[in-house]
Amino acid sequence: MNLQTFRENAWNGLWKQNTGLVQLLGLCPILAVSTSIVNAVSLGLATVVVMAVSNFAVASLRNFIPYEIRIPVFILIIAALTTVVDLAFNAYLHDLYLVLGIFIPLIVTNCIVLARVEAYAAKNDPVASTVDGIMMGLGLVWLLGVLGGIRELVGSGTLFSGIEMVIPGLSPLSVFGDDYPGFLIGVLPPGAFFALGCLIALSNRIRMRAAAGKPARPASDSEGPAPASAAP
Repeated sequence: MNLQTFRENAWNGLWKQNTGLVQLLGLCPILAVSTSIVNAVSLGLATVVVMAVSNFAVASLRNFIPYEIRIPVFILIIAALTTVVDLAFNAYLHDLYLVLGIFIPLIVTNCIVLARVEAYAAKNDPVASTVDGIMMGLGLVWLLGVLGGIRELVGSGTLFSGIEMVIPGLSPLSVFGDDYPGFLIGVLPPGAFFALGCLIALSNRIRMRAAAGKPARPASDSEGPAPASAAP
């Protein structure tokens, strides 16, 4: 994989084809676990691991997988990797594992993972596929982090609530003080829809302004005026 391909994969995953802002895939976990930065980013990082390794595995085995049964094989690979991540969370981050609950095993059914395996890893080499999985996952991570931060800040006035489950000894940051009454809708499902809708609208606005600022392409020779026909 050359540098140009790496840049394209990085730009597509982080912004141009962001799974949450553009493709609108995997909205169930995006909306469900984004009540705080810690919960959101933790599930996002778990998804990054599954996406990267599953893309690598599928790209390495793509020539040996019959086309007719590719989807069941892809799901089996993703399920095996998700089980490893699920057991690792249970063993090393048990408190966080209890908070995330069913959403770690549900990575198996996350359409983001299966979409990248089918659309990219099944057609490209292992290195490029692994980079694609990492970048698509990181695009999901930063979106989850921003969404979780907005909801946590509005809903409870804190940031990094639950950080002690990941790094013992740390405590959440109280931004608005202990007297902040909180805004309940921020941590409820409707707040997730409102916040994500605002982020999508903002990203669309940025894309429109960027597109409007691009210089027009010069017309190619083939688009120029047709030559005059010869006189009879």
